[in-house]
Amino acid sequence: MLRNMSIDCDCAGIKAAPVKARNLGILASTDLLAVEQASIDMVYKLPKAELHDLKERIESREGLRQLSYMKEMKMGSDKYELITL
Repeated sequence: MLRNMSIDCDCAGIKAAPVKARNLGILASTDLLAVEQASIDMVYKLPKAELHDLKERIESREGLRQLSYMKEMKMGSDKYELITL
């Protein structure tokens, strides 16, 4: 779910930092890597004002490494097709 995105973990609950980005929707796939790649791609297409803090948090903590590692481990494909329902 790409909803109420903050720079904090969901586990922070009501103490989480304020929401930084709009709701982008719910993604689903049987391919774990594809859905993760689609999520990152959608977030990175946000306007700069919404993206800035999220991008900084992702990149400062090597958050994109999981995608390359999943690909190395053959845990799916980073190719996907978005289908809007």
